[in-house]
Amino acid sequence: MVLKLYAVSSAIGGSGIVAMVLLEKKIPFELVAVDLTKREHKTPEYLALHPFGRVPMIDDDGFILYESRAICRYLAEKYPDQGTRLIPIDARAKARFEQGASIELAEFFPQIAKVGRQLVFNPRQGVPTDEAVLAEGQVALAKKLAEYEVILGKQKYMGGDEFTLTDIFHLYAAPMVIKAGFDVITGTGPNVKRWWNDLVSRPSWTKLQEGIRSVAMY
Repeated sequence: MVLKLYAVSSAIGGSGIVAMVLLEKKIPFELVAVDLTKREHKTPEYLALHPFGRVPMIDDDGFILYESRAICRYLAEKYPDQGTRLIPIDARAKARFEQGASIELAEFFPQIAKVGRQLVFNPRQGVPTDEAVLAEGQVALAKKLAEYEVILGKQKYMGGDEFTLTDIFHLYAAPMVIKAGFDVITGTGPNVKRWWNDLVSRPSWTKLQEGIRSVAMY
């Protein structure tokens, strides 16, 4: 049974990073497009599989898994030698990777999510932008990226010298924020710019800009 990816059709949020892992790992999959505008993620049938009623979710031959970072880790560990190795094997390299993943979740994501809430989700829901919260998030994000500049001056990627899931996780929200008008990378140092340009120019990510359905195998 081919893996089924329940996701939105666009390469945004968790749907985008899971689809990127599927491409990097060369895993065939079927897209089951979930239309959020029609609240297909809140139907009784969907909620029976995903109690929080969100995307993405996978069905891997009856094994149901949700939460995008958990899905990404599962795929990387199930197919370690297929496609791009996204989780290192060596103990020190893996520790560096885990360090980077923790930094993304604890330091980067809360700030990019705060900015994204004001620039992306509030407008969609007809909620006015809180300019004070937006400014606070932008300042905090700039501070985090200044710290990234130091880290990336010592290693090529956020998880070490090899491209890993840690880097993919950073594509969860930042592209949406940039598209909404706040260029996260403007004003950063050369190391951050080099790293970011590397991420968004990867063939897997550029292919996904045409939509997840365009790269699904079935």
